[in-house]
Amino acid sequence: MQIIFDHINYVYNPGTAFERHAIKDINFTINKGEFIGLIGHTGSGKSTLIQHMNGLVKATSGHIYFNGEDIYEPKYSMKKLRSKVGLVFQYPEHQLFETTVFKDVMFGPTNLGLEKLVIEMRTYEALKMVGIGDDLLDASPFELSGGQKRRVAIAGVLAMKPEVLILDEPTAGLDPKGRDDILDQIALLHKESGITIILVTHSMEDVAKYADRLLVMNQGELVMSHTTKEVFSRYKELEDMQLAAPQVTYVMNALKEKGYAVPTDVTTIGEAQQEIVRLFGLTGKESTL
Repeated sequence: MQIIFDHINYVYNPGTAFERHAIKDINFTINKGEFIGLIGHTGSGKSTLIQHMNGLVKATSGHIYFNGEDIYEPKYSMKKLRSKVGLVFQYPEHQLFETTVFKDVMFGPTNLGLEKLVIEMRTYEALKMVGIGDDLLDASPFELSGGQKRRVAIAGVLAMKPEVLILDEPTAGLDPKGRDDILDQIALLHKESGITIILVTHSMEDVAKYADRLLVMNQGELVMSHTTKEVFSRYKELEDMQLAAPQVTYVMNALKEKGYAVPTDVTTIGEAQQEIVRLFGLTGKESTL
Protein backbone atom coordinates (compact mmCIF):
# COMPACT_ATOMS: atom_id res chain seq x y z
CA MET A 1 0.00 0.00 0.00
CA GLN A 2 1.24 3.44 -0.87
CA ILE A 3 -0.32 6.90 -1.05
CA ILE A 4 1.39 9.51 -3.21
CA PHE A 5 0.41 13.19 -3.39
CA ASP A 6 1.84 14.71 -6.55
CA HIS A 7 1.65 18.54 -6.73
CA ILE A 8 -1.79 18.72 -5.11
CA ASN A 9 -3.52 22.10 -4.92
CA TYR A 10 -6.98 22.93 -3.66
CA VAL A 11 -8.71 26.29 -4.07
CA TYR A 12 -11.95 27.24 -2.34
CA ASN A 13 -14.43 29.31 -4.39
CA PRO A 14 -12.14 29.68 -7.42
CA GLY A 15 -12.77 32.68 -9.64
CA THR A 16 -14.73 34.57 -6.98
CA ALA A 17 -13.97 37.33 -4.51
CA PHE A 18 -13.79 34.65 -1.83
CA GLU A 19 -11.12 32.55 -3.55
CA ARG A 20 -8.71 30.99 -1.09
CA HIS A 21 -5.81 28.62 -1.72
CA ALA A 22 -6.33 25.99 1.02
CA ILE A 23 -3.45 23.67 0.18
CA LYS A 24 -0.55 24.50 -2.09
CA ASP A 25 1.66 22.18 -4.14
CA ILE A 26 1.60 19.25 -1.68
CA ASN A 27 4.03 16.39 -2.37
CA PHE A 28 4.62 13.36 -0.14
CA THR A 29 4.52 9.57 0.01
CA ILE A 30 3.04 7.40 2.77
CA ASN A 31 4.15 3.78 2.77
CA LYS A 32 2.44 0.68 4.08
CA GLY A 33 2.49 0.23 7.85
CA GLU A 34 3.66 3.74 8.76
CA PHE A 35 2.28 5.60 11.77
CA ILE A 36 2.11 9.20 10.60
CA GLY A 37 1.35 12.27 12.69
CA LEU A 38 -0.17 15.24 10.87
CA ILE A 39 0.21 18.51 12.75
CA GLY A 40 -0.28 22.19 12.08
CA HIS A 41 -2.00 25.27 13.49
CA THR A 42 -5.76 25.71 13.16
CA GLY A 43 -6.51 26.58 9.55
CA SER A 44 -3.22 25.18 8.25
CA GLY A 45 -4.96 22.80 5.83
CA LYS A 46 -4.85 19.52 7.77
CA SER A 47 -8.53 18.64 7.46
CA THR A 48 -8.66 19.59 3.79
CA LEU A 49 -5.59 17.45 3.17
CA ILE A 50 -6.97 14.27 4.74
CA GLN A 51 -10.29 14.66 2.92
CA HIS A 52 -8.33 14.32 -0.32
CA MET A 53 -6.94 10.95 0.77
CA ASN A 54 -10.20 9.08 0.31
CA GLY A 55 -11.73 11.28 -2.36
CA LEU A 56 -14.17 13.30 -0.24
CA VAL A 57 -12.61 16.41 -1.78
CA LYS A 58 -11.17 16.54 -5.30
CA ALA A 59 -7.98 18.50 -5.89
CA THR A 60 -8.10 21.59 -8.07
CA SER A 61 -4.90 20.34 -9.70
CA GLY A 62 -2.38 17.54 -9.25
CA HIS A 63 -2.62 13.77 -8.87
CA ILE A 64 -3.13 11.32 -6.01
CA TYR A 65 -2.02 7.71 -6.40
CA PHE A 66 -3.25 4.83 -4.26
CA ASN A 67 -1.44 1.53 -4.81
CA GLY A 68 -0.08 2.88 -8.06
CA GLU A 69 -3.45 3.97 -9.49
CA ASP A 70 -4.44 7.58 -10.13
CA ILE A 71 -7.67 8.10 -8.19
CA TYR A 72 -8.67 10.87 -10.60
CA GLU A 73 -8.78 8.57 -13.62
CA PRO A 74 -12.37 8.54 -14.98
CA LYS A 75 -12.90 4.82 -14.43
CA TYR A 76 -11.35 4.69 -10.94
CA SER A 77 -13.78 3.48 -8.27
CA MET A 78 -14.11 5.93 -5.37
CA LYS A 79 -16.19 3.30 -3.57
CA LYS A 80 -13.20 0.96 -3.67
CA LEU A 81 -10.90 3.73 -2.45
CA ARG A 82 -13.14 4.55 0.52
CA SER A 83 -13.27 0.90 1.51
CA LYS A 84 -9.47 0.91 1.69
CA VAL A 85 -8.87 4.38 3.16
CA GLY A 86 -11.07 4.89 6.22
CA LEU A 87 -11.60 8.34 7.74
CA VAL A 88 -12.84 8.85 11.31
CA PHE A 89 -14.06 12.40 11.80
CA GLN A 90 -13.29 14.56 14.83
CA TYR A 91 -16.88 14.43 16.05
CA PRO A 92 -18.18 10.84 16.18
CA GLU A 93 -21.78 12.08 16.04
CA HIS A 94 -21.12 12.87 12.37
CA GLN A 95 -20.69 9.14 11.69
CA LEU A 96 -23.19 7.56 14.08
CA PHE A 97 -26.83 7.34 13.00
CA GLU A 98 -28.25 3.82 13.55
CA THR A 99 -30.49 2.70 16.40
CA THR A 100 -27.93 0.32 17.96
CA VAL A 101 -24.16 0.06 18.18
CA PHE A 102 -24.12 -3.25 16.30
CA LYS A 103 -26.26 -1.93 13.42
CA ASP A 104 -24.09 1.17 13.15
CA VAL A 105 -20.87 -0.80 12.76
CA MET A 106 -22.58 -3.15 10.28
CA PHE A 107 -23.36 -0.30 7.91
CA GLY A 108 -19.93 -0.12 6.21
CA PRO A 109 -19.42 -3.80 5.40
CA THR A 110 -23.09 -4.08 4.36
CA ASN A 111 -22.48 -1.43 1.71
CA LEU A 112 -19.63 -3.55 0.38
CA GLY A 113 -22.20 -6.18 -0.61
CA LEU A 114 -20.79 -8.91 1.62
CA GLU A 115 -22.69 -11.96 2.85
CA LYS A 116 -24.61 -11.55 6.11
CA LEU A 117 -22.38 -13.93 8.08
CA VAL A 118 -19.22 -12.14 6.91
CA ILE A 119 -20.76 -8.77 7.82
CA GLU A 120 -21.62 -9.94 11.33
CA MET A 121 -18.19 -11.50 11.87
CA ARG A 122 -16.46 -8.30 10.74
CA THR A 123 -18.70 -6.26 13.03
CA TYR A 124 -17.97 -8.39 16.10
CA GLU A 125 -14.25 -8.37 15.31
CA ALA A 126 -14.11 -4.58 14.85
CA LEU A 127 -15.97 -3.91 18.10
CA LYS A 128 -13.66 -6.27 19.95
CA MET A 129 -10.62 -4.49 18.48
CA VAL A 130 -11.71 -1.17 19.98
CA GLY A 131 -12.75 -2.62 23.33
CA ILE A 132 -16.55 -2.46 23.03
CA GLY A 133 -18.13 -5.37 24.94
CA ASP A 134 -21.24 -7.43 24.25
CA ASP A 135 -23.18 -5.43 26.86
CA LEU A 136 -23.20 -2.40 24.53
CA LEU A 137 -24.12 -4.06 21.24
CA ASP A 138 -27.83 -3.24 21.52
CA ALA A 139 -27.32 0.18 23.12
CA SER A 140 -28.08 3.38 21.23
CA PRO A 141 -24.78 4.91 20.07
CA PHE A 142 -26.09 8.32 21.17
CA GLU A 143 -26.37 7.19 24.80
CA LEU A 144 -22.69 6.29 25.03
CA SER A 145 -19.91 8.33 26.62
CA GLY A 146 -17.65 10.45 24.43
CA GLY A 147 -14.89 7.84 24.49
CA GLN A 148 -17.29 5.00 23.68
CA LYS A 149 -18.75 6.95 20.74
CA ARG A 150 -15.26 7.38 19.33
CA ARG A 151 -14.57 3.67 19.70
CA VAL A 152 -17.77 2.80 17.85
CA ALA A 153 -16.98 5.29 15.07
CA ILE A 154 -13.53 3.74 14.68
CA ALA A 155 -15.05 0.23 14.69
CA GLY A 156 -17.42 1.26 11.90
CA VAL A 157 -14.42 2.05 9.71
CA LEU A 158 -12.38 -0.98 10.81
CA ALA A 159 -15.25 -3.32 9.90
CA MET A 160 -14.54 -2.44 6.27
CA LYS A 161 -10.97 -3.73 6.75
CA PRO A 162 -9.21 -0.63 5.41
CA GLU A 163 -5.53 -0.54 4.61
CA VAL A 164 -5.30 3.03 5.93
CA LEU A 165 -6.99 4.49 9.01
CA ILE A 166 -7.14 8.29 9.24
CA LEU A 167 -8.11 9.76 12.62
CA ASP A 168 -8.98 13.44 12.87
CA GLU A 169 -8.49 14.59 16.48
CA PRO A 170 -9.75 11.26 17.92
CA THR A 171 -9.21 12.34 21.54
CA ALA A 172 -10.68 15.87 21.41
CA GLY A 173 -12.71 16.56 24.54
CA LEU A 174 -11.68 13.38 26.36
CA ASP A 175 -10.13 13.28 29.82
CA PRO A 176 -6.48 12.09 30.10
CA LYS A 177 -7.42 8.48 30.81
CA GLY A 178 -9.92 8.38 27.95
CA ARG A 179 -7.33 9.87 25.62
CA ASP A 180 -4.68 7.32 26.62
CA ASP A 181 -7.16 4.43 26.30
CA ILE A 182 -8.12 5.39 22.76
CA LEU A 183 -4.56 6.00 21.56
CA ASP A 184 -3.17 2.87 23.22
CA GLN A 185 -5.87 0.87 21.46
CA ILE A 186 -4.94 2.45 18.13
CA ALA A 187 -1.24 1.76 18.74
CA LEU A 188 -2.03 -1.88 19.55
CA LEU A 189 -4.10 -2.18 16.39
CA HIS A 190 -1.22 -0.74 14.37
CA LYS A 191 1.24 -3.17 15.93
CA GLU A 192 -0.91 -6.28 15.54
CA SER A 193 -2.44 -5.66 12.10
CA GLY A 194 0.19 -3.53 10.36
CA ILE A 195 -2.48 -1.07 9.25
CA THR A 196 -1.26 2.37 8.18
CA ILE A 197 -2.29 5.06 10.68
CA ILE A 198 -2.54 8.80 10.02
CA LEU A 199 -3.20 10.72 13.23
CA VAL A 200 -4.28 14.37 13.04
CA THR A 201 -3.84 16.07 16.41
CA HIS A 202 -2.87 19.24 18.24
CA SER A 203 -1.21 17.21 21.02
CA MET A 204 2.55 17.15 20.56
CA GLU A 205 2.88 14.64 23.41
CA ASP A 206 0.60 12.21 21.58
CA VAL A 207 2.46 12.27 18.27
CA ALA A 208 5.79 12.09 20.12
CA LYS A 209 4.65 8.90 21.83
CA TYR A 210 3.04 7.13 18.87
CA ALA A 211 4.10 8.53 15.48
CA ASP A 212 7.18 7.45 13.54
CA ARG A 213 7.08 10.39 11.14
CA LEU A 214 5.46 13.81 11.12
CA LEU A 215 3.94 15.87 8.32
CA VAL A 216 3.83 19.53 9.33
CA MET A 217 1.40 21.90 7.63
CA ASN A 218 1.66 25.69 7.73
CA GLN A 219 -0.60 28.09 5.85
CA GLY A 220 -1.61 25.41 3.37
CA GLU A 221 1.92 24.19 2.66
CA LEU A 222 3.74 21.04 3.72
CA VAL A 223 6.83 22.47 5.40
CA MET A 224 8.30 19.35 7.06
CA SER A 225 8.18 15.60 6.47
CA HIS A 226 10.71 13.98 8.78
CA THR A 227 11.05 11.57 11.68
CA THR A 228 9.33 12.68 14.85
CA LYS A 229 12.61 13.33 16.64
CA GLU A 230 14.00 15.42 13.79
CA VAL A 231 10.88 17.58 13.59
CA PHE A 232 10.85 18.29 17.32
CA SER A 233 14.57 19.04 17.32
CA ARG A 234 13.56 22.06 15.21
CA TYR A 235 11.21 23.34 17.89
CA LYS A 236 12.13 26.97 17.34
CA GLU A 237 10.86 26.69 13.76
CA LEU A 238 7.69 25.08 15.08
CA GLU A 239 7.19 28.00 17.45
CA ASP A 240 7.29 30.36 14.49
CA MET A 241 4.34 28.33 13.12
CA GLN A 242 2.33 28.60 16.38
CA LEU A 243 3.32 25.04 17.31
CA ALA A 244 5.62 23.58 19.94
CA ALA A 245 7.58 20.51 20.93
CA PRO A 246 6.65 18.18 23.81
CA GLN A 247 7.43 19.63 27.24
CA VAL A 248 10.23 17.14 27.88
CA THR A 249 12.07 18.46 24.83
CA TYR A 250 12.22 21.89 26.45
CA VAL A 251 13.36 20.35 29.74
CA MET A 252 16.22 18.50 28.06
CA ASN A 253 17.29 21.58 26.11
CA ALA A 254 17.29 23.60 29.34
CA LEU A 255 19.54 20.99 30.99
CA LYS A 256 21.85 21.10 27.97
CA GLU A 257 22.10 24.89 28.21
CA LYS A 258 23.13 24.53 31.85
CA GLY A 259 26.03 22.32 30.84
CA TYR A 260 24.58 18.84 31.44
CA ALA A 261 25.54 16.17 28.90
CA VAL A 262 22.07 15.16 27.76
CA PRO A 263 20.67 14.53 24.26
CA THR A 264 18.22 17.15 23.02
CA ASP A 265 16.20 14.89 20.71
CA VAL A 266 14.26 13.38 23.62
CA THR A 267 10.51 13.56 23.02
CA THR A 268 8.81 11.29 25.59
CA ILE A 269 8.75 11.12 29.38
CA GLY A 270 10.16 7.58 29.31
CA GLU A 271 13.19 8.68 27.30
CA ALA A 272 13.73 11.69 29.56
CA GLN A 273 13.57 9.51 32.65
CA GLN A 274 16.22 7.17 31.26
CA GLU A 275 18.55 10.05 30.46
CA ILE A 276 18.12 11.74 33.85
CA VAL A 277 18.70 8.42 35.64
CA ARG A 278 21.86 7.95 33.58
CA LEU A 279 23.01 11.51 34.19
CA PHE A 280 22.52 11.62 37.95
CA GLY A 281 23.07 7.96 38.70
CA LEU A 282 19.67 7.53 40.36
CA THR A 283 18.41 4.10 41.31
CA GLY A 284 15.20 2.55 42.63
CA LYS A 285 12.57 4.98 43.91
CA GLU A 286 14.85 7.92 43.22
CA SER A 287 14.45 7.34 39.47
CA THR A 288 10.67 7.75 39.48
CA LEU A 289 9.66 11.03 37.82
